[in-house]
Amino acid sequence: MPASMGDTLLPVTTHVSPARSSRSPRARRTGRAAALAAGAVLALLAAPAHADVPEGWGGQTEHSSLDVLGALGLFVGAPLLLFALIAVAVYLPAMVRGEKLLPDHSAGEVQWIGGPRQGVAELPAPDGDDSRAGGASGRW
Repeated sequence: MPASMGDTLLPVTTHVSPARSSRSPRARRTGRAAALAAGAVLALLAAPAHADVPEGWGGQTEHSSLDVLGALGLFVGAPLLLFALIAVAVYLPAMVRGEKLLPDHSAGEVQWIGGPRQGVAELPAPDGDDSRAGGASGRW
């Protein structure tokens, strides 16, 4: 490469050949057959067990019914009770420590970030109608 071409990119060619397996075709066929056989054996082992029905289960068609009040208690009352228990678990420790649970917006002073330290008393008053002191202005 000439010295004048030191900062120039040159094309690079990489020859890619197909990957060749180090295993013989016979070993690959044996591995495939073993995988298929293992799948078949696992499928046969997963068949249901043949067992008798326990006493008291067979032939009885006893359905338990749930009335409206029980359903409301289960589907509405239980989640509300869980919600209340979680709320008490969250707020009770803070209440015991005497912390305020809600922010107090009534107390507090208005903050002017980046403004004068003494408030608006430091701002210069406008001298006249042409003065730019005392606030923003705009013209159309």
